[in-house]
Amino acid sequence: MTAWEGVAIAPFALAENSDDTTAEDSEKAEAGNSAPVSTSWDTDIENPYNWPAGKKAWQVGMAASAAFLASMGTSIMTSSHSQLMQEFGVTSTAAIVPLSIYVFALALGPVVGGPLSETIGRYLVFLFCVPIGALFVVGAAVTHSFAALCILRFLAGFCFAPCLAISAGVLNETYKPEKRGLPSTLFILTPFLGPGLAPAIGSFVTNRKGWRWTQYTMLFFVAFTMLITIAFGRETYHPVIKRRLAKKLGQPVEPSPPLAKRARQFLTIALIRPIHMLFTEPIVGLVCLYASCEFATLFTFFAAVPYVFQGVYNFSIEDTGLVFLSIVTGCLLGTLTIIICDILLYRPQVPLHPAHMVPPEYRLYPAMIGSLGPPIGLFWFGWTARPDISWASPVVAMVPFAWGNLCIFISTMQYISDTYHGTTVASAASANSFARYGLAGAFPLFTIQMYSTLGIGWASSLLGFIAVVLMPVPWVFFKFGKGIRARSKYETASY
Repeated sequence: MTAWEGVAIAPFALAENSDDTTAEDSEKAEAGNSAPVSTSWDTDIENPYNWPAGKKAWQVGMAASAAFLASMGTSIMTSSHSQLMQEFGVTSTAAIVPLSIYVFALALGPVVGGPLSETIGRYLVFLFCVPIGALFVVGAAVTHSFAALCILRFLAGFCFAPCLAISAGVLNETYKPEKRGLPSTLFILTPFLGPGLAPAIGSFVTNRKGWRWTQYTMLFFVAFTMLITIAFGRETYHPVIKRRLAKKLGQPVEPSPPLAKRARQFLTIALIRPIHMLFTEPIVGLVCLYASCEFATLFTFFAAVPYVFQGVYNFSIEDTGLVFLSIVTGCLLGTLTIIICDILLYRPQVPLHPAHMVPPEYRLYPAMIGSLGPPIGLFWFGWTARPDISWASPVVAMVPFAWGNLCIFISTMQYISDTYHGTTVASAASANSFARYGLAGAFPLFTIQMYSTLGIGWASSLLGFIAVVLMPVPWVFFKFGKGIRARSKYETASY
Protein backbone atom coordinates (compact mmCIF):
# COMPACT_ATOMS: atom_id res chain seq x y z
CA MET A 1 0.00 0.00 0.00
CA THR A 2 1.24 3.46 -0.83
CA ALA A 3 1.36 6.36 1.58
CA TRP A 4 -1.61 8.16 0.13
CA GLU A 5 -3.67 5.01 0.34
CA GLY A 6 -3.45 4.97 4.11
CA VAL A 7 -5.00 8.42 4.21
CA ALA A 8 -8.37 7.03 3.27
CA ILE A 9 -8.84 4.41 5.87
CA ALA A 10 -7.56 5.02 9.36
CA PRO A 11 -9.91 7.57 10.80
CA PHE A 12 -12.96 5.72 9.61
CA ALA A 13 -12.14 2.34 11.12
CA LEU A 14 -13.95 2.56 14.43
CA ALA A 15 -14.65 -1.12 14.84
CA GLU A 16 -12.37 -4.09 15.38
CA ASN A 17 -13.54 -5.60 12.13
CA SER A 18 -12.14 -2.87 9.93
CA ASP A 19 -10.48 -4.10 6.77
CA ASP A 20 -6.88 -3.41 7.75
CA THR A 21 -5.14 -2.97 4.42
CA THR A 22 -2.89 -0.25 5.70
CA ALA A 23 0.43 -0.45 7.46
CA GLU A 24 0.78 -4.21 7.06
CA ASP A 25 0.10 -3.96 3.33
CA SER A 26 2.52 -1.07 3.00
CA GLU A 27 5.25 -3.33 4.29
CA LYS A 28 4.49 -5.86 1.58
CA ALA A 29 4.21 -3.24 -1.11
CA GLU A 30 7.52 -1.69 -0.08
CA ALA A 31 9.30 -4.96 0.58
CA GLY A 32 11.61 -4.32 -2.31
CA ASN A 33 12.72 -1.03 -0.81
CA SER A 34 13.79 -2.30 2.61
CA ALA A 35 16.03 -5.07 3.81
CA PRO A 36 15.16 -7.68 6.40
CA VAL A 37 16.19 -6.76 9.93
CA SER A 38 17.73 -9.00 12.52
CA THR A 39 14.62 -9.29 14.67
CA SER A 40 11.00 -9.90 13.81
CA TRP A 41 9.31 -6.67 12.78
CA ASP A 42 6.12 -7.71 14.56
CA THR A 43 7.92 -7.64 17.92
CA ASP A 44 10.53 -4.98 17.18
CA ILE A 45 10.46 -1.98 19.54
CA GLU A 46 10.90 0.30 16.51
CA ASN A 47 7.55 -0.86 15.16
CA PRO A 48 5.00 1.89 16.01
CA TYR A 49 2.48 -0.82 16.92
CA ASN A 50 4.77 -1.73 19.84
CA TRP A 51 5.36 1.78 21.14
CA PRO A 52 4.21 2.72 24.66
CA ALA A 53 0.72 4.18 24.93
CA GLY A 54 2.05 7.65 25.77
CA LYS A 55 4.29 7.77 22.72
CA LYS A 56 1.38 6.71 20.52
CA ALA A 57 -0.85 9.36 22.06
CA TRP A 58 1.62 12.08 21.13
CA GLN A 59 1.46 11.00 17.49
CA VAL A 60 -2.32 11.48 17.65
CA GLY A 61 -1.69 14.90 19.17
CA MET A 62 0.68 15.82 16.36
CA ALA A 63 -1.74 14.70 13.67
CA ALA A 64 -4.78 16.27 15.33
CA SER A 65 -3.09 19.62 15.92
CA ALA A 66 -1.94 19.78 12.30
CA ALA A 67 -5.42 18.84 11.07
CA PHE A 68 -7.01 21.50 13.27
CA LEU A 69 -4.52 24.10 12.02
CA ALA A 70 -5.23 23.31 8.38
CA SER A 71 -9.00 23.26 8.83
CA MET A 72 -9.24 26.44 10.92
CA GLY A 73 -7.61 28.34 8.08
CA THR A 74 -10.70 27.74 5.98
CA SER A 75 -12.97 29.95 8.05
CA ILE A 76 -10.94 32.16 10.38
CA MET A 77 -11.41 35.06 7.93
CA THR A 78 -15.20 34.73 7.87
CA SER A 79 -15.68 37.91 9.90
CA SER A 80 -13.12 39.85 7.83
CA HIS A 81 -15.44 40.23 4.87
CA SER A 82 -16.38 43.90 5.42
CA GLN A 83 -12.86 44.97 6.30
CA LEU A 84 -11.47 43.37 3.14
CA MET A 85 -14.05 45.17 1.03
CA GLN A 86 -13.21 48.49 2.66
CA GLU A 87 -9.41 48.20 2.64
CA PHE A 88 -8.95 46.75 -0.84
CA GLY A 89 -11.99 48.27 -2.53
CA VAL A 90 -13.27 44.92 -3.80
CA THR A 91 -16.79 43.60 -4.27
CA SER A 92 -18.60 41.43 -1.76
CA THR A 93 -17.98 38.32 -3.84
CA ALA A 94 -14.30 39.10 -4.33
CA ALA A 95 -13.87 39.53 -0.57
CA ILE A 96 -14.79 35.84 -0.16
CA VAL A 97 -12.09 34.66 -2.59
CA PRO A 98 -9.33 34.46 0.08
CA LEU A 99 -11.54 31.99 1.96
CA SER A 100 -12.49 29.95 -1.09
CA ILE A 101 -9.04 29.76 -2.62
CA TYR A 102 -7.61 28.34 0.61
CA VAL A 103 -10.26 25.61 0.49
CA PHE A 104 -9.39 24.85 -3.14
CA ALA A 105 -5.77 24.38 -2.07
CA LEU A 106 -6.78 21.78 0.54
CA ALA A 107 -8.20 19.65 -2.29
CA LEU A 108 -4.62 19.02 -3.38
CA GLY A 109 -3.73 17.38 -0.08
CA PRO A 110 -3.92 13.74 -1.22
CA VAL A 111 -2.18 14.62 -4.49
CA VAL A 112 0.81 16.21 -2.76
CA GLY A 113 0.87 14.54 0.63
CA GLY A 114 0.81 10.93 -0.54
CA PRO A 115 3.85 10.76 -2.79
CA LEU A 116 5.76 13.23 -0.64
CA SER A 117 5.29 11.25 2.57
CA GLU A 118 6.13 8.02 0.78
CA THR A 119 9.41 9.51 -0.37
CA ILE A 120 10.62 11.28 2.78
CA GLY A 121 8.33 9.84 5.47
CA ARG A 122 5.35 11.20 7.36
CA TYR A 123 7.28 13.02 10.07
CA LEU A 124 9.31 15.22 7.73
CA VAL A 125 6.11 16.34 6.01
CA PHE A 126 4.85 17.70 9.33
CA LEU A 127 8.27 19.09 10.22
CA PHE A 128 8.74 21.12 7.04
CA CYS A 129 5.33 21.78 5.51
CA VAL A 130 3.86 23.48 8.60
CA PRO A 131 6.62 26.12 9.00
CA ILE A 132 6.72 26.76 5.25
CA GLY A 133 2.97 27.28 5.32
CA ALA A 134 3.48 29.65 8.27
CA LEU A 135 5.70 31.84 6.10
CA PHE A 136 2.88 32.28 3.60
CA VAL A 137 0.49 33.03 6.48
CA VAL A 138 2.82 35.83 7.57
CA GLY A 139 2.93 37.07 4.00
CA ALA A 140 -0.88 37.15 3.88
CA ALA A 141 -0.91 39.15 7.12
CA VAL A 142 1.44 41.89 5.92
CA THR A 143 0.53 42.24 2.24
CA HIS A 144 -1.20 45.35 0.94
CA SER A 145 -2.23 43.76 -2.36
CA PHE A 146 -5.48 41.85 -2.65
CA ALA A 147 -4.07 39.67 -5.44
CA ALA A 148 -1.08 38.82 -3.25
CA LEU A 149 -3.42 38.01 -0.36
CA CYS A 150 -5.28 35.49 -2.50
CA ILE A 151 -2.07 33.91 -3.81
CA LEU A 152 -0.50 33.69 -0.37
CA ARG A 153 -3.65 32.17 1.12
CA PHE A 154 -3.61 29.53 -1.62
CA LEU A 155 0.05 28.73 -0.97
CA ALA A 156 -0.57 28.51 2.78
CA GLY A 157 -3.39 26.04 2.20
CA PHE A 158 -1.24 24.15 -0.30
CA CYS A 159 1.48 23.69 2.35
CA PHE A 160 -0.90 22.71 5.16
CA ALA A 161 -2.88 20.32 2.92
CA PRO A 162 -0.37 17.43 2.98
CA CYS A 163 -0.44 17.37 6.78
CA LEU A 164 -4.23 17.18 6.77
CA ALA A 165 -4.15 14.41 4.17
CA ILE A 166 -1.55 12.14 5.76
CA SER A 167 -2.68 12.51 9.37
CA ALA A 168 -5.01 9.55 9.02
CA GLY A 169 -2.11 7.42 7.84
CA VAL A 170 -0.23 8.23 11.04
CA LEU A 171 -3.04 6.70 13.09
CA ASN A 172 -3.19 3.74 10.73
CA GLU A 173 0.47 2.96 11.28
CA THR A 174 0.48 3.57 15.04
CA TYR A 175 -2.60 1.65 16.22
CA LYS A 176 -3.83 -1.78 15.26
CA PRO A 177 -7.52 -1.98 14.26
CA GLU A 178 -8.71 -3.24 17.64
CA LYS A 179 -7.04 -0.28 19.38
CA ARG A 180 -7.88 2.38 16.84
CA GLY A 181 -11.42 3.32 17.89
CA LEU A 182 -10.87 6.08 20.47
CA PRO A 183 -7.86 7.81 18.89
CA SER A 184 -9.55 7.71 15.50
CA THR A 185 -12.71 9.25 16.90
CA LEU A 186 -10.74 12.05 18.56
CA PHE A 187 -8.80 12.70 15.39
CA ILE A 188 -11.86 12.76 13.15
CA LEU A 189 -13.36 15.50 15.28
CA THR A 190 -10.51 18.01 14.90
CA PRO A 191 -10.87 18.82 11.18
CA PHE A 192 -14.59 19.42 11.76
CA LEU A 193 -14.06 21.52 14.89
CA GLY A 194 -11.69 23.84 13.02
CA PRO A 195 -14.32 25.37 10.71
CA GLY A 196 -16.68 25.78 13.68
CA LEU A 197 -14.29 27.29 16.22
CA ALA A 198 -12.26 29.44 13.82
CA PRO A 199 -15.08 31.92 12.99
CA ALA A 200 -15.71 32.43 16.71
CA ILE A 201 -12.03 33.12 17.29
CA GLY A 202 -11.70 35.20 14.15
CA SER A 203 -14.68 37.40 14.97
CA PHE A 204 -13.15 38.64 18.23
CA VAL A 205 -9.73 39.06 16.64
CA THR A 206 -11.11 40.92 13.63
CA ASN A 207 -13.27 43.22 15.70
CA ARG A 208 -10.58 44.13 18.19
CA LYS A 209 -7.32 43.92 16.22
CA GLY A 210 -8.26 43.92 12.52
CA TRP A 211 -8.38 41.21 9.88
CA ARG A 212 -4.59 40.86 9.64
CA TRP A 213 -4.53 39.44 13.14
CA THR A 214 -6.61 36.49 11.99
CA GLN A 215 -3.45 35.38 10.19
CA TYR A 216 -1.19 36.17 13.11
CA THR A 217 -3.55 34.13 15.30
CA MET A 218 -2.91 31.12 13.11
CA LEU A 219 0.77 31.43 13.97
CA PHE A 220 -0.03 30.60 17.61
CA PHE A 221 -1.55 27.33 16.43
CA VAL A 222 1.45 26.79 14.14
CA ALA A 223 3.72 27.17 17.17
CA PHE A 224 1.63 24.71 19.18
CA THR A 225 1.71 22.17 16.34
CA MET A 226 5.46 22.54 15.88
CA LEU A 227 6.07 22.21 19.64
CA ILE A 228 4.31 18.85 19.69
CA THR A 229 5.94 17.77 16.41
CA ILE A 230 9.50 18.60 17.44
CA ALA A 231 9.24 17.43 21.04
CA PHE A 232 7.17 14.29 20.65
CA GLY A 233 6.59 13.51 16.97
CA ARG A 234 8.23 10.47 15.42
CA GLU A 235 8.29 8.75 12.05
CA THR A 236 5.43 6.26 11.74
CA TYR A 237 5.60 5.13 8.11
CA HIS A 238 6.70 1.50 8.41
CA PRO A 239 8.72 1.15 5.17
CA VAL A 240 10.79 4.25 6.01
CA ILE A 241 11.45 3.00 9.55
CA LYS A 242 12.50 -0.42 8.24
CA ARG A 243 14.86 1.11 5.68
CA ARG A 244 16.50 3.25 8.36
CA LEU A 245 16.76 0.29 10.71
CA ALA A 246 18.35 -1.83 8.00
CA LYS A 247 20.93 0.90 7.29
CA LYS A 248 21.66 1.19 11.01
CA LEU A 249 22.32 -2.56 11.17
CA GLY A 250 24.52 -2.40 8.08
CA GLN A 251 22.17 -4.49 5.98
CA PRO A 252 21.77 -3.90 2.24
CA VAL A 253 18.83 -1.74 1.17
CA GLU A 254 17.43 -2.09 -2.31
CA PRO A 255 16.91 1.17 -4.19
CA SER A 256 13.46 2.68 -4.55
CA PRO A 257 11.55 2.02 -7.78
CA PRO A 258 12.42 4.30 -10.71
CA LEU A 259 10.89 7.75 -10.61
CA ALA A 260 8.92 7.09 -13.80
CA LYS A 261 7.27 4.03 -12.26
CA ARG A 262 6.39 5.91 -9.09
CA ALA A 263 5.03 8.82 -11.14
CA ARG A 264 2.76 6.48 -13.13
CA GLN A 265 1.51 4.87 -9.95
CA PHE A 266 0.87 8.26 -8.41
CA LEU A 267 -1.02 9.56 -11.45
CA THR A 268 -3.16 6.44 -11.54
CA ILE A 269 -4.05 6.36 -7.86
CA ALA A 270 -4.38 10.07 -7.13
CA LEU A 271 -5.65 11.56 -10.40
CA ILE A 272 -6.74 9.31 -13.25
CA ARG A 273 -8.58 6.57 -11.39
CA PRO A 274 -10.45 8.94 -9.00
CA ILE A 275 -11.92 10.83 -11.96
CA HIS A 276 -12.85 7.58 -13.67
CA MET A 277 -14.51 6.24 -10.53
CA LEU A 278 -16.51 9.42 -10.04
CA PHE A 279 -18.29 8.86 -13.33
CA THR A 280 -18.37 5.06 -13.60
CA GLU A 281 -18.82 3.77 -10.04
CA PRO A 282 -22.32 4.41 -8.63
CA ILE A 283 -21.09 4.01 -5.06
CA VAL A 284 -18.24 6.48 -5.43
CA GLY A 285 -20.21 8.90 -7.57
CA LEU A 286 -23.29 9.11 -5.36
CA VAL A 287 -21.40 9.05 -2.08
CA CYS A 288 -19.13 11.85 -3.29
CA LEU A 289 -22.12 13.83 -4.55
CA TYR A 290 -23.96 13.48 -1.24
CA ALA A 291 -21.00 14.16 1.05
CA SER A 292 -19.77 17.01 -1.14
CA CYS A 293 -23.10 18.81 -1.31
CA GLU A 294 -23.56 18.67 2.46
CA PHE A 295 -19.94 19.67 3.10
CA ALA A 296 -20.31 22.57 0.66
CA THR A 297 -23.56 23.59 2.36
CA LEU A 298 -21.62 23.79 5.62
CA PHE A 299 -19.32 26.31 3.94
CA THR A 300 -22.25 28.41 2.74
CA PHE A 301 -22.87 29.19 6.41
CA PHE A 302 -19.59 31.12 6.46
CA ALA A 303 -21.22 33.68 4.16
CA ALA A 304 -24.86 33.15 5.15
CA VAL A 305 -24.52 33.49 8.93
CA PRO A 306 -23.11 37.05 8.84
CA TYR A 307 -25.71 37.98 6.21
CA VAL A 308 -28.57 36.60 8.30
CA PHE A 309 -27.62 37.51 11.85
CA GLN A 310 -26.16 40.93 11.12
CA GLY A 311 -28.94 41.80 8.68
CA VAL A 312 -31.95 40.39 10.52
CA TYR A 313 -30.92 40.50 14.18
CA ASN A 314 -28.33 43.32 14.08
CA PHE A 315 -25.70 41.10 15.67
CA SER A 316 -22.22 42.49 16.18
CA ILE A 317 -19.22 40.82 14.59
CA GLU A 318 -18.39 39.07 17.84
CA ASP A 319 -21.95 37.88 18.43
CA THR A 320 -22.05 36.54 14.86
CA GLY A 321 -18.88 34.58 15.44
CA LEU A 322 -20.34 32.90 18.50
CA VAL A 323 -23.22 31.59 16.36
CA PHE A 324 -20.78 29.14 14.78
CA LEU A 325 -20.39 27.33 18.08
CA SER A 326 -23.66 25.60 17.20
CA ILE A 327 -21.71 23.81 14.47
CA VAL A 328 -19.23 22.62 17.08
CA THR A 329 -22.11 21.32 19.18
CA GLY A 330 -23.54 19.45 16.21
CA CYS A 331 -20.16 17.86 15.47
CA LEU A 332 -19.78 16.68 19.04
CA LEU A 333 -23.26 15.12 18.91
CA GLY A 334 -22.41 13.55 15.55
CA THR A 335 -19.29 11.95 16.99
CA LEU A 336 -21.32 10.56 19.88
CA THR A 337 -23.90 9.18 17.44
CA ILE A 338 -21.23 7.41 15.41
CA ILE A 339 -19.72 5.81 18.49
CA ILE A 340 -23.15 4.65 19.70
CA CYS A 341 -24.04 3.20 16.28
CA ASP A 342 -20.70 1.44 16.16
CA ILE A 343 -21.20 -0.14 19.59
CA LEU A 344 -24.89 -0.99 19.36
CA LEU A 345 -25.41 -1.70 15.65
CA TYR A 346 -22.13 -2.56 13.95
CA ARG A 347 -20.11 -4.52 16.49
CA PRO A 348 -22.91 -7.02 17.21
CA GLN A 349 -22.59 -8.04 13.55
CA VAL A 350 -18.91 -9.01 13.93
CA PRO A 351 -19.44 -12.40 15.62
CA LEU A 352 -22.23 -13.23 13.17
CA HIS A 353 -19.90 -13.18 10.15
CA PRO A 354 -16.50 -14.65 9.28
CA ALA A 355 -13.49 -12.63 10.40
CA HIS A 356 -13.15 -9.33 8.50
CA MET A 357 -16.22 -10.14 6.40
CA VAL A 358 -19.02 -8.03 7.84
CA PRO A 359 -20.94 -6.59 4.85
CA PRO A 360 -19.97 -2.93 4.30
CA GLU A 361 -23.62 -1.89 4.32
CA TYR A 362 -23.69 -2.17 8.14
CA ARG A 363 -21.43 0.90 8.17
CA LEU A 364 -24.29 3.03 6.85
CA TYR A 365 -26.44 3.23 9.98
CA PRO A 366 -25.10 6.66 11.06
CA ALA A 367 -25.59 8.03 7.53
CA MET A 368 -29.17 6.77 7.36
CA ILE A 369 -29.99 8.29 10.74
CA GLY A 370 -28.01 11.45 10.02
CA SER A 371 -29.64 11.97 6.63
CA LEU A 372 -32.58 13.51 8.49
CA GLY A 373 -30.42 16.25 9.98
CA PRO A 374 -29.49 18.47 7.01
CA PRO A 375 -32.99 19.01 5.57
CA ILE A 376 -34.49 19.56 9.03
CA GLY A 377 -31.77 22.02 9.96
CA LEU A 378 -31.88 23.93 6.68
CA PHE A 379 -35.66 24.36 6.51
CA TRP A 380 -35.72 25.26 10.18
CA PHE A 381 -32.92 27.79 9.72
CA GLY A 382 -34.44 29.38 6.62
CA TRP A 383 -37.99 29.90 7.83
CA THR A 384 -37.30 30.97 11.42
CA ALA A 385 -34.62 33.56 10.64
CA ARG A 386 -37.12 36.42 10.93
CA PRO A 387 -37.26 39.50 13.17
CA ASP A 388 -40.43 38.24 14.87
CA ILE A 389 -38.75 34.96 15.91
CA SER A 390 -35.92 34.78 18.45
CA TRP A 391 -32.38 34.52 17.12
CA ALA A 392 -32.02 31.36 19.20
CA SER A 393 -34.18 29.39 16.78
CA PRO A 394 -31.94 29.64 13.67
CA VAL A 395 -28.89 29.19 15.90
CA VAL A 396 -30.23 25.90 17.26
CA ALA A 397 -31.28 24.90 13.73
CA MET A 398 -27.62 24.70 12.72
CA VAL A 399 -27.04 21.91 15.26
CA PRO A 400 -29.00 19.13 13.47
CA PHE A 401 -27.40 20.13 10.18
CA ALA A 402 -23.86 19.84 11.57
CA TRP A 403 -24.82 16.60 13.35
CA GLY A 404 -26.14 15.01 10.18
CA ASN A 405 -23.28 16.31 8.06
CA LEU A 406 -20.68 14.62 10.25
CA CYS A 407 -22.66 11.37 10.43
CA ILE A 408 -23.05 11.27 6.65
CA PHE A 409 -19.39 11.99 5.91
CA ILE A 410 -17.82 9.52 8.31
CA SER A 411 -20.34 6.75 7.70
CA THR A 412 -20.12 6.90 3.92
CA MET A 413 -16.32 6.97 4.03
CA GLN A 414 -16.37 3.91 6.26
CA TYR A 415 -18.61 2.29 3.67
CA ILE A 416 -16.21 3.12 0.83
CA SER A 417 -13.21 1.94 2.85
CA ASP A 418 -14.87 -1.43 3.49
CA THR A 419 -16.26 -1.78 -0.03
CA TYR A 420 -13.08 -1.33 -2.06
CA HIS A 421 -9.70 -2.98 -1.61
CA GLY A 422 -6.07 -2.11 -2.09
CA THR A 423 -5.10 1.12 -3.80
CA THR A 424 -8.67 1.53 -5.06
CA VAL A 425 -9.62 2.79 -1.59
CA ALA A 426 -7.12 5.63 -1.95
CA SER A 427 -8.52 6.55 -5.35
CA ALA A 428 -12.06 6.65 -3.98
CA ALA A 429 -10.90 8.83 -1.07
CA SER A 430 -9.08 11.16 -3.46
CA ALA A 431 -12.25 11.50 -5.53
CA ASN A 432 -14.15 12.36 -2.37
CA SER A 433 -11.55 14.95 -1.37
CA PHE A 434 -11.54 16.65 -4.77
CA ALA A 435 -15.31 16.82 -4.87
CA ARG A 436 -15.78 18.00 -1.27
CA TYR A 437 -13.21 20.76 -1.27
CA GLY A 438 -14.01 21.77 -4.84
CA LEU A 439 -17.67 22.38 -4.05
CA ALA A 440 -16.91 23.77 -0.59
CA GLY A 441 -14.67 26.42 -2.11
CA ALA A 442 -17.20 27.35 -4.78
CA PHE A 443 -20.43 27.56 -2.74
CA PRO A 444 -19.52 30.62 -0.62
CA LEU A 445 -18.81 32.61 -3.78
CA PHE A 446 -22.51 32.74 -4.73
CA THR A 447 -24.10 32.44 -1.28
CA ILE A 448 -24.72 36.14 -0.66
CA GLN A 449 -26.20 36.65 -4.14
CA MET A 450 -28.42 33.62 -3.63
CA TYR A 451 -29.68 34.80 -0.24
CA SER A 452 -30.22 38.39 -1.38
CA THR A 453 -32.09 37.30 -4.53
CA LEU A 454 -34.20 34.42 -3.20
CA GLY A 455 -34.52 35.58 0.37
CA ILE A 456 -33.34 33.71 3.46
CA GLY A 457 -36.24 31.26 3.49
CA TRP A 458 -36.07 30.11 -0.10
CA ALA A 459 -32.28 30.18 -0.35
CA SER A 460 -32.01 27.88 2.64
CA SER A 461 -34.89 25.79 1.29
CA LEU A 462 -33.05 25.33 -2.01
CA LEU A 463 -30.18 23.77 -0.09
CA GLY A 464 -32.71 21.81 1.94
CA PHE A 465 -34.34 20.42 -1.21
CA ILE A 466 -30.92 19.24 -2.41
CA ALA A 467 -30.48 17.44 0.91
CA VAL A 468 -33.93 15.85 0.54
CA VAL A 469 -33.16 14.63 -2.98
CA LEU A 470 -29.92 13.03 -1.76
CA MET A 471 -31.41 11.54 1.43
CA PRO A 472 -32.12 8.11 -0.16
CA VAL A 473 -28.46 7.51 -1.05
CA PRO A 474 -27.40 5.62 2.11
CA TRP A 475 -30.79 3.86 2.30
CA VAL A 476 -30.49 2.63 -1.30
CA PHE A 477 -26.98 1.33 -0.73
CA PHE A 478 -28.02 -0.38 2.49
CA LYS A 479 -30.77 -2.22 0.59
CA PHE A 480 -29.11 -2.86 -2.78
CA GLY A 481 -25.42 -2.33 -2.04
CA LYS A 482 -24.35 -5.95 -2.44
CA GLY A 483 -25.76 -6.16 -5.96
CA ILE A 484 -24.22 -2.80 -6.92
CA ARG A 485 -20.85 -3.92 -5.58
CA ALA A 486 -21.04 -7.12 -7.60
CA ARG A 487 -21.32 -5.13 -10.83
CA SER A 488 -18.32 -2.93 -10.08
CA LYS A 489 -15.38 -2.92 -12.49
CA TYR A 490 -13.02 -2.70 -9.55
CA GLU A 491 -12.19 -5.19 -6.80
CA THR A 492 -14.85 -4.92 -4.12
CA ALA A 493 -16.00 -6.88 -1.10
CA SER A 494 -18.04 -9.89 -2.23
CA TYR A 495 -19.65 -10.73 1.12
